[in-house]
Amino acid sequence: MMKKIALSSLLISSLALAAEPDTTKDNAFVTHTELGYIGTTGNTKTTTFNLDTNVKKSFDKHIFKLLLDGQYASDNDVASKNKYYLELTYDYQFTKRLAFSYLVGYKEDRFSSFDYQFFTGPGIKHKTIISTTHNLTLEGSILYSVDDYYDPAIGTEEYSAYRAKGTYNWKMLKNLKFEQELSYRGSFENADKYFVYSKSAFASKISDIFSAGISYKVDYVNQAGAKKHTDTTLTANLIMDY
Repeated sequence: MMKKIALSSLLISSLALAAEPDTTKDNAFVTHTELGYIGTTGNTKTTTFNLDTNVKKSFDKHIFKLLLDGQYASDNDVASKNKYYLELTYDYQFTKRLAFSYLVGYKEDRFSSFDYQFFTGPGIKHKTIISTTHNLTLEGSILYSVDDYYDPAIGTEEYSAYRAKGTYNWKMLKNLKFEQELSYRGSFENADKYFVYSKSAFASKISDIFSAGISYKVDYVNQAGAKKHTDTTLTANLIMDY
């Protein structure tokens, strides 16, 4: 009987330790910023600007993240692209790999069919691969979504949606890193309505803070009435991590 009690106590203790999140890292305030700019004058006068910022703050089991992705371009002082995306996420770590998440997203794109898009809802994140070379995080969310159209005949549409997302990081060399992000957001009510976002990026370390990078972003909208279904951006960036 005593052996059974001892084994039960050992099992409970093991499960409790497995449920503890990784606390070996300090609760640091971390930022990652990518800046890209291209300007031409003479026969053509164009300007292209890209800003991609991630801010992260941890409090033991709690993690807050803020993402801002903005793009602006003009041709002869006439805007040809004006888009930004804002995302706020909260994670509660059950274990080192598994976390509850809550997402709030807001997107404006002057040259799309939408005045704005808003979505929010809970989800689950799982760190599927954790190593010094490869890292893969998968997540899924159930969302309440609002799309506001420029066309007054359509107006505002509210619907239930979902998002699946994967983020992969590969440390190819000591000072060279590859990152791939892919997300799919769709409507439960209309299978033909979905949004796909992809970002592929390489970054090479210059110093402890600065890196040089190149990124390729694809923003796809599968929605009736969209002006253009696919929007792509290729930029060379100065990256700051601190």
